[in-house]
Amino acid sequence: MGRKTTRRSVVTVDLSASPGSRRRQDELAAEEPLEIRVGKKPLAVTMRTPGDDIDLAMGFLLGEGVIGKSGDIVTAQLCAGTDTPNTYNVVDIVLDPHVPPPVTDLSRNFYTTSACGVCGKASIDAVRTKSLFDVTPDPMRVAAQTLVELPGKLRAAQRTFDRTGGLHAAGLFTAEGELLVLREDVGRHNAVDKVLGWALKEGRLPLAGHVLLVSGRASFELTQKAWMAGVPLLAAVSAPSTLAVELADEAGMTLVGFLREPRMNIYAGAQRVTF
Repeated sequence: MGRKTTRRSVVTVDLSASPGSRRRQDELAAEEPLEIRVGKKPLAVTMRTPGDDIDLAMGFLLGEGVIGKSGDIVTAQLCAGTDTPNTYNVVDIVLDPHVPPPVTDLSRNFYTTSACGVCGKASIDAVRTKSLFDVTPDPMRVAAQTLVELPGKLRAAQRTFDRTGGLHAAGLFTAEGELLVLREDVGRHNAVDKVLGWALKEGRLPLAGHVLLVSGRASFELTQKAWMAGVPLLAAVSAPSTLAVELADEAGMTLVGFLREPRMNIYAGAQRVTF
C-alpha cells in the first residue's frame, strides 16, 4: 500500500557551523499519482500523499457535483493498478444506477496536480458547480476567541508535518472548537477532499454548524468544495483570492482569512462571528 513518508540521504549546509556541511537522513512527504475511476473508466489523476485514498476520491466526486450523498455510491475500493511492485494507486467507484455518470470533455480536464485542483478547467463557468445545500440560513455562531485558537489545534494534530515540514492540512471543527477530523496531503485540495470524503462516508452531510480550516490560502476551489458539502464557515491561515470571496458571498458562506491568533480578517458572512 502507499506510504506517507520516505527517508533520503541529504547534505545539510550550515555556514555558521563547523564543519559547514554534513550528510544525514531526511524524511520527505510522499507524493504519488492516484487514478480515480468511475465504473472502471478513468476519470481523474491527482498527485497526492498516499492514505485515505477512498475518502479523497469520494470528496473529489462531491466537489465536482457528481455525487451529493453517500447513497450515491454503491462501492468504492482500492484497485491493483499496473505498478510493479503494486502500490494500489487506483480507486474505483461504482455509482448507484440513478446517478448520472460524469461527463468529460475538453472543457473539463480532470487532471490535477498537488498544487491546484482546477488547473485543467477551461473556464470559471466550467467549475462553478451548484451545491445541493443552501448554507445561507445556517444560524451557526462562532466566538472569535474560539476561531483564533483553531490554527494551534490544527498544527498540534499535524503528525506527518512534524516529521517532514512538507504537508498542507485541513481540519473539520464544531462551532465550539472541537476537532473532528484532520487530514494532511501535499495538495491543499486533496487534504480538503479527504476531510469532506470522510464526512460524506460518515453520513454527516450537510455539514451545517461546522468550521472547515485550511492551513494555506483560501482559493476558489476550496471555497467551492466547502459549499458543496454544506459548510457554512471556511477559515484559512493565509489570504483568500478574489474569486473565493465572491463565491462565499454568492453562497451565503462565512469566509475568514489570515486567521492567526489574536487576529483575523472576515471577508464574507461576518454575522456568524461573535465578539
